[in-house]
Amino acid sequence: MRLQSQKSNSGNLREALSGINNPDLLIMISNKSQFEQHVKELAEAYPNVPSIATTGHFYDSQVKEGGVGIAAFYGVKAEAGVLRHVSTMPVADIAGLKDCVRKVGAGASDTVCINLCAGNDACVLTTMDSVLGPAHISLTGGTAFDGLVALNGTVYEDSSAYALVKNVGGRIKVYKENIYRPSETDKTSYIASKTDRENYYVGELNGKPAKQVYMDALHIPESKIETQTFQNPFGKITGDDICIISLKGVKGSGLCCYRQVNDSDVLTLLEIKDYKGVVNETIQNIKHDFNRVSGVFSINCVFRYLFFNDNHYTAEYLREMSTLGPHCGFFANGEECNSQFVNQSMSCVVFG
Repeated sequence: MRLQSQKSNSGNLREALSGINNPDLLIMISNKSQFEQHVKELAEAYPNVPSIATTGHFYDSQVKEGGVGIAAFYGVKAEAGVLRHVSTMPVADIAGLKDCVRKVGAGASDTVCINLCAGNDACVLTTMDSVLGPAHISLTGGTAFDGLVALNGTVYEDSSAYALVKNVGGRIKVYKENIYRPSETDKTSYIASKTDRENYYVGELNGKPAKQVYMDALHIPESKIETQTFQNPFGKITGDDICIISLKGVKGSGLCCYRQVNDSDVLTLLEIKDYKGVVNETIQNIKHDFNRVSGVFSINCVFRYLFFNDNHYTAEYLREMSTLGPHCGFFANGEECNSQFVNQSMSCVVFG
């Protein structure tokens, strides 16, 4: 397997496609204003190559907001598909996913599903896991910036575009990275109530207005809630795993989140760990698992991007990841790892 990444900071797709010859799969990350044109041009340039696309901030050794980036995969067997109507009935297109799994001859150790989602990720992942789970097929993916995805030259809203990718002659493994831990200073268990699942809204925590509870716990004014989530999101702990819940903003006396919270969910306040140490640990784990890395495709939360920028770490982070081998990906609005939809995390697939 070989991974090639190219980009055009100005959004010139021909520039980004220069030198890409006979790929087996293309993943394009574009911007809202040029997305439809880029999707059309990509299909015209490579009419017989499966491709999926969405909007976000593409990166390889560097990142620039806007523009267009291409990840080209060689030495893989790939099939692409789409789940439509993800807000209401993603299961309607599940037969297409089953067909893709069959066509690539998917195996647990050599196949990954790369998913680009336009929304309702948790439901989409539950739907996909009904096929991928029993076959032990890994998944990595992310949420579109602008609610748009594309499959083979066609743009879709309210949909999820995916690719089943089999590493011919090699193996794959999916990783998730979390730079947060339960707060050492606030060990309170916060029980959610008066939630609105559809709008990812939390009205109360421990019977009190959620907005005021968060402000009081961190001694911050309302104006800082949206940025404080970079340091202190909420988390839902299941066993040894932490599901991060980012705060989107304030609505009335409650809080809007980037993932669903249900009545009676028990939440914990989180805090930043030694994030550089966590990144190094992830890299060392990958090096331990693979004697040779052919490529890494990763999805990072845009909130990690903002936090890394605030701490002048983005360029260093991308340099560190490139020590593994060819690496590219994009900053997204949410991240997916196997059957989990997470916030403020990194999910990636490593090809050996």
